[in-house]
Amino acid sequence: MNKRLPLLTAVLLLTGTSSTFAASSTDLTVTGTLTPSACTPTLSSNNIDLGKIASKDLNTDKHTLIDVRTLTMSVNCDSAIRFALNSIDGRRGSAAFTSQYGLGLINGTQKLGAYGLMIRNPIADGVQAQSIASLDKGITWGNEKFWDPGLYMSVASMADDSQPIAVKDLTLDLEVTTLIARADGLDLSNEVLIDGLATLEVKYL
Repeated sequence: MNKRLPLLTAVLLLTGTSSTFAASSTDLTVTGTLTPSACTPTLSSNNIDLGKIASKDLNTDKHTLIDVRTLTMSVNCDSAIRFALNSIDGRRGSAAFTSQYGLGLINGTQKLGAYGLMIRNPIADGVQAQSIASLDKGITWGNEKFWDPGLYMSVASMADDSQPIAVKDLTLDLEVTTLIARADGLDLSNEVLIDGLATLEVKYL
């Protein structure tokens, strides 16, 4: 799993003065924040091996549930800080089901299936917390446990789901559910590689 720790966000603003004459100068503003804290995300396992699955065992008229597995995810920071977890689907565009992660394509066009991520039982510095999500990159938040690709996830106190709390050490159960699309729409005449990949990164708020 790739670890990404963005420390500086640069915003470039080009401003000019309205005039009947061409402006002879322009301003460039570079802003951001350096934080003394850094967080390291880890998983109890970075690989889920489903082994070999016989194509004859797949449903022809509906998807097939292949596996449900729970990993432990930890985020350990130098000091308490507000952060979000962002997911990047490395097989973007191949998911057979909306708001899930892709497992690759058969013959370049057939979507093999998908897997979903769900956050359960978050513990923030030894205290039960609740998982929250933001659709607008951390501006507004609400209670959520399903971790869709690109969705910012964080944790809040049990009393208030409107904003993330500062956390030094976070642990949670990450449930991974894998599905294969209905077999009557797939070319299974040869072996097919199940090929899912997601990058889970820390975003500082």
